[in-house]
Amino acid sequence: MVVVIVTGRGGAGKTTTTANIGTYFAGKEFRTLLMDGDLYLPNLGFHFALENVKYTLHSVLKNPDLNPDWAVYKHPETGVFVMPGSTNLQDVLGISTARLRDIVEEMRYKFGMVFVDSPTGIPFDTLPTFEVANYQIIVVEIERSPIYSFETMVENEVLKLKALGDEYGLQEGVILNKVRESEDVIDKIVETIEEDVGIPVLGVIPFDENVPESVNVGVPILKYKPHSDAAIAFKEAGTIIEEWIFGEVKKEFRF
Repeated sequence: MVVVIVTGRGGAGKTTTTANIGTYFAGKEFRTLLMDGDLYLPNLGFHFALENVKYTLHSVLKNPDLNPDWAVYKHPETGVFVMPGSTNLQDVLGISTARLRDIVEEMRYKFGMVFVDSPTGIPFDTLPTFEVANYQIIVVEIERSPIYSFETMVENEVLKLKALGDEYGLQEGVILNKVRESEDVIDKIVETIEEDVGIPVLGVIPFDENVPESVNVGVPILKYKPHSDAAIAFKEAGTIIEEWIFGEVKKEFRF
């Protein structure tokens, strides 16, 4: 299964969500790969302390003779496999996305779950990944808008990304992240998304000061502090996503 994780605005916690949902599935014995599909501002590697590795997704995109497996690293603490991007400017400039679809296609046959951390906004440069994806998870942060416009902001942002998923025939879900001041109206926002927009809300993740600390040490919060508020919420979201994707046949997809 290939799941593309997207967001409409930077800072929503899309990469943190990718890292922790991937950690959940790896912990459930799914052979799980996370790919940094944000080719121009990649930072997935930081979440697993993999920012200084020999081969990256960029290496494979630039050199067709490289085996994509060389750019895959297993994170010892979580068991997650990660294909990080390069933060070296020279690697990023002039990158071609022509092979990206083929790489994702190849990886989907080697891993039970593939999560692609997509760029912010409409990811025009990495749209080939949508051609081989099955699901789209939209990460939304609702704390940076006035309280009177929460519902409108969420609805507009989700609708735009839903239209993208619809274009490629993907199943879509939403995760609300960094919830803090809006906690009192979260039920209304969930209702708006599920009833007015017609997309299931797969998780509500509270703001948690432990999350930046977990990023700094390169271990997702689900493993770093499993009893923290965010970790508990990510675990609940993972359970819902597992059921959303696999239902009663999930065991057939484990390796």
